[in-house]
Amino acid sequence: MTKKDILELKRRFTKEDCTFTRMCGCYVNGNHEQVLKFGETFLNVEEEEFYKYLEIAKKTLSGTIGNNLLKLEFPKEEEFGGRQQFLMGLRESKLKNDDLLDRFYEMIINHYDYVGNYLILVFHDVYDVITKTNDNLKIDESEEVYEYLLCAICPVVLSKPGLGYREDENRIGARIRDWVVSAPDAGFLFPAFSDRSADTHAVTYYIRDAKDSHAEFAEGALGCGAKLTATEQKQTFHAIIKHALGPDEEKTDELLLEVQENLDNKLREQEEMAMTDDEEYVLSSSEITDVLVDSGIPENIAREITHSYEEEFHDEPPMVKNLIDEKAIENNQKVKRERELVKQVNDLQQALIEKSFADEETEDGDYRPKTYDVIVRVKPEKASRIKSQMIGDQKYLVIPMEENEYVNLNGINTQV
Repeated sequence: MTKKDILELKRRFTKEDCTFTRMCGCYVNGNHEQVLKFGETFLNVEEEEFYKYLEIAKKTLSGTIGNNLLKLEFPKEEEFGGRQQFLMGLRESKLKNDDLLDRFYEMIINHYDYVGNYLILVFHDVYDVITKTNDNLKIDESEEVYEYLLCAICPVVLSKPGLGYREDENRIGARIRDWVVSAPDAGFLFPAFSDRSADTHAVTYYIRDAKDSHAEFAEGALGCGAKLTATEQKQTFHAIIKHALGPDEEKTDELLLEVQENLDNKLREQEEMAMTDDEEYVLSSSEITDVLVDSGIPENIAREITHSYEEEFHDEPPMVKNLIDEKAIENNQKVKRERELVKQVNDLQQALIEKSFADEETEDGDYRPKTYDVIVRVKPEKASRIKSQMIGDQKYLVIPMEENEYVNLNGINTQV
């Protein structure tokens, strides 16, 4: 499954190119009860609604592959009398078999974990896949007829309260709150569309929130093995490291950032050496251990983390790019740059102080010590307030200080 495949389908979801033959739906309330069922030829839908439904269809194929869009495969037992065979039958019925539709809705209701009302929508389509040459020029002949189902599960929520114009009463009053269909929370495409062809052994699975892949729905309703999103893989990997390093959050966060930067460096090195940008870069267990040790994690803890990593990701090790928090790396680099600037300023200030105490050259080319022992640099408005004062037998220089004012003494910042 590639981005190119997904875009090829989405481009057809327009008024001019859409070929959806039929659309069916089921409205479910918060008690998991079917409130409304409907089905109709899609081209007969009123124009205003037509565009709204098309937008939902587009959203069900949106997002990032590996994060919002996952390719889930059916285990063999589901292909003979299981969910895959059921979906094949539903597709062949072209959504005109009410019994199959009822079973389909029940499958979703029983396994979709959502608190509140939602709408199940399913579209049937037949796409005549036109042959393309190597340079992507279309040839006016059919390569394959791709028949598929597209399902979207959309939360239905109350509109926000507010004021509005009540025309019948000619006054401003409380706006009537409606139940509004939101963008899809989950959905799927069956069969998957891979390399411009139907893959009946898999579905393209959509989730809006990459932090929650609704594993119970993928396994229970679709019968597919659940798969972690890239975001979930990253969160899991970070949780393993934090658990192994212990409760010292500050130290743990610093080490985790070091791990992130080392992984990012390895990924950049790989991209420079790789022949293409599409290669999936996965680290071996020994490489994971090396990265952890290079980041300052003791070897025994690094091996413990690697062991937990192997147990968690034994089926499908994540790509390195899925383990990296780019935003955290960017913020850390910004902090490092700011610290370096502060250090440079302090070094310059110290150099100026040292220079001010250096010997000065006389007219005959010799050097002699400067005649003053103390150099004071203050803001102009504070200079007039500096006074000398005798305390006992000792003369002191008195500089008035306000609360929370800071002093730089020989390059060292301090608060008096």
